[in-house]
Amino acid sequence: MGSAKWNMAVDEALLSQYKEGELPILRLYGWRRALSVGRFGDPKKDLDLQSVDQKNIALVRRLSGGGILVHGNDLSYSLIFPRSFIKERSVKENYRLLCQFLICFYEKIGLKAKFVCELGIESKSSRVCLAGREPYDLVVEGKKMGGNAQRYTKNVLLQHGSIPMSVDVALFETLFFEQSGLQEAATLQKFGIDFSYRELSSMLIEAFRETFEVDMVSDSLRSTERQCAKELLDNKYTQERWNLYGKFYS
Repeated sequence: MGSAKWNMAVDEALLSQYKEGELPILRLYGWRRALSVGRFGDPKKDLDLQSVDQKNIALVRRLSGGGILVHGNDLSYSLIFPRSFIKERSVKENYRLLCQFLICFYEKIGLKAKFVCELGIESKSSRVCLAGREPYDLVVEGKKMGGNAQRYTKNVLLQHGSIPMSVDVALFETLFFEQSGLQEAATLQKFGIDFSYRELSSMLIEAFRETFEVDMVSDSLRSTERQCAKELLDNKYTQERWNLYGKFYS
């Protein structure tokens, strides 16, 4: 399990260091309890920051968009690959394509996940991830399951997201000024699914292999990626100017 700030520093390092022609990357990771804020969010409007600090909950700003997301007992993934892979598809089409391996994963553990737009559920915007409903959010039995977000650069796309195993609602819900969505959101625990983090990781990898018909090799951060992540951690993701205000000075 990594700290929130290290997790997001690694994601950005992998994105910035990725070179055309390299193999796509699937990264799996966990979190210590934290809140992640979308790139353009304003946590001061939505969170009781004094309580966040008092309860020793980390707060980090993602490099992707979207609303505030709760972490603590979830399996997260990041995908990094060349934009040539997605060709001229729209952002919505990309979500439909890339989330297929998540749908396959949920099938493997006995859950039927669908997109909001396939179920006729009315879309609803919110600055809090689990309180909103976007067309390509995944829903299980009418409940939103985790969240996914993207970041595009000129030649590379990152998509990352979270599979909630369980959520400490009592801990997190009081931190939000508005409806958090935590009571209504889906978790694996709510559906009686009790696989370990390691077991879920293996099934997610297998779902990825099957969905995209690829072979995979295990790897670790290269020295250049690790060094970049350390610099981003020190100069960006541990800095209040980034996490609270979205300002970064390189």
